[in-house]
Amino acid sequence: MPTARNPILPGFHPDPSLCRVGDDYYLATSTFEWWPGVRIHHSRDLVHWRLAARPLAATSQLDLRGNPDSGGIWAPCLSHAHGRFWLVYTDVKHLTGAFKDTHNYVVTAERIEGPWSAPAYLSSPGFDPSFFHDDDGRTWMVCMRWDHRPGRNRFNGILLQEFDRAAGRLIGEPRMIFAGTALGCTEGPHLYRRDGWYWLAVAEGGTGCNHAVTVARSRTIDGPYEPDPAGPMLTSRDAWHLALQKSGHASLVDTPDGTWFAAHLCARPDRPFGRCMLGRETALQRLVWPAGSWPRLAQGGNQPAETVEVPLPAHPWPAEPAHLAFDGPVLPDCFDSLRDPIDPSWCSLTERPGWLRLRGRESPHSRFRQSLIARRIQHHACTVECEIDAEPRDFQQMAGLMAFYDCDLWFYARITHDETLGRVVGLAWSEHGGYGEGTPMAIPEGRPVRLRFSIADGVLRFAAAVGDGPWRDLGEGIDAGRLSDENSGPGGWNFTGAWAALAAHDLSGRRMPADIAWFAYRPGA
Repeated sequence: MPTARNPILPGFHPDPSLCRVGDDYYLATSTFEWWPGVRIHHSRDLVHWRLAARPLAATSQLDLRGNPDSGGIWAPCLSHAHGRFWLVYTDVKHLTGAFKDTHNYVVTAERIEGPWSAPAYLSSPGFDPSFFHDDDGRTWMVCMRWDHRPGRNRFNGILLQEFDRAAGRLIGEPRMIFAGTALGCTEGPHLYRRDGWYWLAVAEGGTGCNHAVTVARSRTIDGPYEPDPAGPMLTSRDAWHLALQKSGHASLVDTPDGTWFAAHLCARPDRPFGRCMLGRETALQRLVWPAGSWPRLAQGGNQPAETVEVPLPAHPWPAEPAHLAFDGPVLPDCFDSLRDPIDPSWCSLTERPGWLRLRGRESPHSRFRQSLIARRIQHHACTVECEIDAEPRDFQQMAGLMAFYDCDLWFYARITHDETLGRVVGLAWSEHGGYGEGTPMAIPEGRPVRLRFSIADGVLRFAAAVGDGPWRDLGEGIDAGRLSDENSGPGGWNFTGAWAALAAHDLSGRRMPADIAWFAYRPGA
């Protein structure tokens, strides 16, 4: 029997929504400020996954420019009914302080690959919308409601409202159906119908170390919903020995033979009580769900298992190559861009055939038009390398390789220009918006430069080499845990994990070209 080893989607893949259509399983995850919006993976066995769709990939569907760090696309919900896929999601425009601007939309497609429709606006009371298609043909949306008033429970409860498919909008008045439990931070709702009950699965406890999955049920769709008297179905709280921390925010699915599974959010610190550089990931748990009774983890208790047996025929996909050349017509699927859609005006595979050309634009702190593409860091030990050809003419021009968390938190091995030394390579960094630079190293003009960073035993190290010459360290080792959710944003409130990024910046407005010959990501020290 195939075995799923958690996480099934390593690296930044949070808020999973799992949907089955026949023998095919589709899993949507949040993308926040990264473009395109929402990633949908496909599996035949719940063990092996491949990227199948990026549904929010048109400027007419999504504008992330100016969105805050860890804003953008939150908690998509994917479902299939009435001959179509339905994807609902939140675009978060503001998230700090008392207020949140959280706009909920729906897009649809007949096929998972698309084309996906233009978004239809739904509402903005809170985040984490989810569609439920009832047996009577009606469609409903549930989402959490945010309360900005002082002294109130900010996570105000779960709202229910009917969606008119023909009109493409919500109808009737929203109804509060569940206030949550004492765990608090009630969010991420998903509705199911089984054995004469409506079942409501919610995330509670906050998306950190107290995260949990609570299940409640009702005989009628509008409640009242009674929470499971046994407490959370799934949690890692108070279990620091577990490899899978922050377990919560689950979506349930059944196989054709009636076996139930939960896809859920988790995170892996690099050591006990450590920080989660890889961000929030997706794991899988097998359930037992006797008729009319509460769902339980198959292994007993409510703590996540690292390995799960799956009674489906194995169906692996081809592995992603470690070494990527830029000799094709499109970028490899592993790359996303930061807020701004990839466009030939700043990211071209044709201007210099066989190379990727980035044209420098706004600064590494910009939340609008950075020339930056990145892939998720998915392992606690890995090596990332590239070869880059750039000839900056002043200090405002730079290009290179970044270990990137968000616009205020990054480390940047970049080629730039120094008035005394000429062309140089060196390390720059930003932490909580504070900027610093290491000692630059002079390098000859007219020759490509290899850049590298490695992570091993919790230490991040950068190096550079000119042409085929030897590697030379750029500064000292850095605590890799600094590139983590726990070290980001106000109070460790950000959500996106660490990335390996290729970037070009030109503050002079001259759009300096930087050409990359290849990029490599290798797991292991």
